[in-house]
Amino acid sequence: MAGVIKFSGTVLTGPGQERRGLWSVDGRLTFHRPQRAPDRVLSGWVLPGFVDAHCHIGLGGGGAVADEVAEEQARTDSDAGTLLVRDAGAVSDTRWLQGKPGMPRILRAGRHIARTGRYLRNFAVEVEPGGLVEAVRKQARAGDGWVKLVADWIDRGAGDLAASFPPAVVRDAVEAAHDEGARVTAHCFAEETLDHMLDAGIDCVEHATGLLPRHLPRFVEQGVPIVPTLINIATFPGIADQAEARFPRYAAHMRALWERRAERVLEAFEAGVRIYAGTDAGSVIRHGRIADEILALHEAGLPMASALDAACWSARSWLGADGISEGAPADVVLCQEDPRTVPETVARLQNVVLGGHLIR
Repeated sequence: MAGVIKFSGTVLTGPGQERRGLWSVDGRLTFHRPQRAPDRVLSGWVLPGFVDAHCHIGLGGGGAVADEVAEEQARTDSDAGTLLVRDAGAVSDTRWLQGKPGMPRILRAGRHIARTGRYLRNFAVEVEPGGLVEAVRKQARAGDGWVKLVADWIDRGAGDLAASFPPAVVRDAVEAAHDEGARVTAHCFAEETLDHMLDAGIDCVEHATGLLPRHLPRFVEQGVPIVPTLINIATFPGIADQAEARFPRYAAHMRALWERRAERVLEAFEAGVRIYAGTDAGSVIRHGRIADEILALHEAGLPMASALDAACWSARSWLGADGISEGAPADVVLCQEDPRTVPETVARLQNVVLGGHLIR
């Protein structure tokens, strides 16, 4: 039994919605005062547990990690307030972590699917175009409603970013995933790749660094959100430096994508494109950095309430998870100050409650 917790501070039920009087009773939220006295009282500004919409639990720089490392990754995320993860591809099967005490709730996407020899070694199921549809069907059945494509990567022969698969094949693959009841997201750095993904009926785009004004109306009309992973995009200059000698065109392209990263995100936001927060933790990026991503979205120009929304209320709704509502799981974080006016408070959480248990 999780017991009774009284939250004595202001409860943020939406970007501009607040109320008072919230309890956790045996792991469920209620706005009705329980008959039982609280076992503890927590004070602060209460928000739904953060969502990391692009995270890799069970993945390290060389591929799969040991179970104890995967558990440590997950615990690091939950301690930082990430209580719901959309895992955007992992080599190992992390279903054993689902429901484990102290772990965030995980929605898995199975393994990445990439073109043969065109992605990080030991990360993905690698296929040629003729095998893409079947690979998508297999990963759709292995995941929790999501499939992850690597839609572009460096083509060493061309010396620059290039699409991984022909557009017609991608369309067939997306249709196959939808037939299996799964949504498809895609790693996209380059400009042209976004056209291919939108033509294919993609459900989400990761990174979207090649976003151009011509893309924005289509993202809005088709309801396709983006997960910019800004703290990951911050690594582009280093990638460019390493590639400069052999692939100067690729290096210049990556720098150009990095230089306009904030401008692109703000243009997308102002056009009405839905934006969600994701860290890309699991290989280069360490876990537990959701606050950094929220703050990066704010620094890119999003109002702080909207940057929070990208990791709280709307993000949970998009993934089919409860926020702060009657009977919802008691997955909340508490800030010392109002995060809408004191942004840095999200990086020093007062408390984290998962399933009605105080984990921090």
